[in-house]
Amino acid sequence: MKLEIVATSAFGLEAVVRREIEALGYKVIRTEDGRVTYTGDERAIVRSNLWLRTADRVYLRMGEFRAETFEELFQQVKALPWEDIIPQNGSFPVVGGSVKAVLHSVPACQSIIKKAVVSRLSDFYCLDVLPETGAEYRIRFIAHKNVFLLMMDTSGPGLHKRGYRVSDVKAPIKETLAAALVQLSFYRKDRVLVDTCCGSGTIPIEAAMAARNIAPGLSRDFASMKWDMIDESIWKEEKKKAFEAADFDSELSITGMDIDRKAVSYARDNADEAGVTDDLDLVCMDMTKWEPGAGIPKGVSAGEYGVVISNLPYGVRIGETEENRKIYRHFARLIMEYPTWSFFLITSDKDLEKEIEKITGRKADRRRKLYNGQIETQFYQYHGRKPSGGKQQ
Repeated sequence: MKLEIVATSAFGLEAVVRREIEALGYKVIRTEDGRVTYTGDERAIVRSNLWLRTADRVYLRMGEFRAETFEELFQQVKALPWEDIIPQNGSFPVVGGSVKAVLHSVPACQSIIKKAVVSRLSDFYCLDVLPETGAEYRIRFIAHKNVFLLMMDTSGPGLHKRGYRVSDVKAPIKETLAAALVQLSFYRKDRVLVDTCCGSGTIPIEAAMAARNIAPGLSRDFASMKWDMIDESIWKEEKKKAFEAADFDSELSITGMDIDRKAVSYARDNADEAGVTDDLDLVCMDMTKWEPGAGIPKGVSAGEYGVVISNLPYGVRIGETEENRKIYRHFARLIMEYPTWSFFLITSDKDLEKEIEKITGRKADRRRKLYNGQIETQFYQYHGRKPSGGKQQ
């Protein structure tokens, strides 16, 4: 069955998600704010949920139309082929949002959409009452400027729920964002990677999983695993392929450090749950005391072509501006003294680039606006020299 599939993402990560989808072999139809639409079959739903590292959720696109009255909404929703997806006993809660639409009441829209689907399915299955005792087929609507997009959630809990986070610090970075930072950093498994502010270990763990080619969804379940339209054998086949695709032989050099001893302990717990404990060197250390070639990572010289990724303390969390500036001055020195290393720093503090430029005379090579939850951040990228002598591309 040819399907239209929608992978949603945090704003700013659409291009990263698109590359992942294309790498899986699927044709992208369009890329919009917060979502990428592509074509595939039932197996594409399975593979997308198992393999997409940076997407928030995978949806099945049901339809899109204009509606400015509740009657129009009801008739347009009822016209969609819900019976192709939802079986007689399927449960179908409705969730969604409305922005700049005449039909701005979300509860009212939910009620109308629910009634329309009930009407369609009741007619098709010749039932007065639908039992809704079976698997969940959660319907999501997005109303924007009177255009309604109707989708069905194939993932269930968000794709950032990998299943390895058993211990946590306050305000952790989401796994999907951490995976995106790793992809944007040019990190490869033959390079050195250091996270100087690792918290509960999300960035190092995501880097190790990517380097090992471990499918991020391999250890969890998805809503569509219980759907009648996807044969159970497809899930078994794709999970088996994913397990066999993992690379457990390559040597990795990934270090995470944090000044908080408890955070480091949490990072070890999470790495163990993710199955990458042996790939990570997790240490308790003040990031302003670290520099390349100083014994951490072990055996790594200052001349390595290393990668540093750090989710730095935000102003809302640290409170003291001078503490932030101390960190920025330290990174400015590292950028100047270690030209073969690349530094990728994410923070909500817009003073970081200015503080580094005061010392280095250098602006970030690239900057990207990203959202860590509801917090707007900038991802500052300072590229080191490539082995050939040129800059990173």
